[in-house]
Amino acid sequence: MTPVHFAFSSAFILGLTGLAFHRTHLLSALLCLEGMMLSLFIALSLWTLQLDSTNFSGAPMLLLAFSACEASAGLALLVATARTHGTDRLQTLNLLQC
Repeated sequence: MTPVHFAFSSAFILGLTGLAFHRTHLLSALLCLEGMMLSLFIALSLWTLQLDSTNFSGAPMLLLAFSACEASAGLALLVATARTHGTDRLQTLNLLQC
């Protein structure tokens, strides 16, 4: 495994562990998701550059577009929960009370 692959793999795994273990606020969960998507985007971009293939050149832009949609939906949910519940703490959210 090259150092570049190790760096992006560890960045993705760090984002995943942050998402799994530090679930106190919705904003921190969204930031962990964005870190994971950023590491995937950079790794996919470097992979398409290493292959020198034009077939996969649109894949990083498609991933970036989906990441932007995910971020906007997450921020909309953050604003909606902050308005209705007064906080973004995940422990106060209960799906049965909606």
